[in-house]
Amino acid sequence: MIAHDIVAAAELATDEDVLEVGPGRGVLTDLLLERSAHVTAVELDDRLAEQLRGRHAGESRLTVLGGSVLDHGADELLSAGGRRPPYVVVANLPYYITAPVMRHFLERGPRPRRLVVMVQREVAETICGKHGLSLLAVSVQVFAAPRLLFRVPPQAFRPPPRVDSAVVRLDCFAEPVVPEGELSGFFKVVHAGYRQPRKQLHNSLAGGLWLPAGAAPELLRAAGIDPARRPGTLSIAEWLALYRRYAAMQPAFATRAGQDAPVHADQSADGDDR
Repeated sequence: MIAHDIVAAAELATDEDVLEVGPGRGVLTDLLLERSAHVTAVELDDRLAEQLRGRHAGESRLTVLGGSVLDHGADELLSAGGRRPPYVVVANLPYYITAPVMRHFLERGPRPRRLVVMVQREVAETICGKHGLSLLAVSVQVFAAPRLLFRVPPQAFRPPPRVDSAVVRLDCFAEPVVPEGELSGFFKVVHAGYRQPRKQLHNSLAGGLWLPAGAAPELLRAAGIDPARRPGTLSIAEWLALYRRYAAMQPAFATRAGQDAPVHADQSADGDDR
C-alpha cells in the first residue's frame, strides 16, 4: 500500500522517465514500470542489481546500473539506457546518504522535474522547515518547493528500523530562487552563517567570512537584519539580501582586514546538519 502511495504521489505521465535510487528488491521498480516510459534504477549492491536484472530480463524499459548514484550526473545515468532529461526521481533513500543524494540532484544537475523520496521523518520535517530553516532546508528550498506527504511507521519495514519515516515531494523550480551566477557566493555566506547555528548570527559570520573587527554587525544591519538573530530564523530572501550586501561591502572589508586582526569565532561545529 505504501509503495503504491509513493508511486501515486509522483504523478507520473506515461511518457516520463524515472531515475530510481536504491531499488533493492524492486518493490517500487515494478510499480514504476507500470506508469512510466522508462526506469533507470541505480543500485549500490551488485547482488541486488543482478537479481533485479534477472527478474526483468528482456524488459527494454528498465536499465539497472550498479554503483553509487553520487559518482555520476543524472544525464550520464540516463544516457546509459538511451534516455535523457527531463526525468523524475522516485526513491526509498538510504538514510545515511539522504542529504548528499538530494543535493547531488539539485546542485549538480540537470535537475529533475520533481523528487518523491522516503526519508527519515525528522529529515523530512527539516527539509520542509517545520522548525525554521536549517542549512539543509535552505539548500533544498533554493531549488524546489518541498511538501511532507505522509509518515511511514517502522512496522512497514522488515526488519523495522528504530525511527519513523516519511515521504516528501520536491517540485523543482524552472529556475532557482537564487540566480545561477550567484549560487556559489550565496552558499558561501549561508555556510558561514550556519557555522555555529545556535549562536547569534554576527558571531558565526565574523569567523566564517573572516571579517574584520566589528564588521559582522555592520553587515547585518546594512542588510536589514538584527545581528542578534540566529541563522535558523532567516528566510531565503533575507539570506540573499545578506549575500548581496556582503558582495557589495567586501572590498571595503578587505581593506580594513589589512589594518585589523580578523575576528575568530569558536571553531567547533555546533550541529551543522549539512
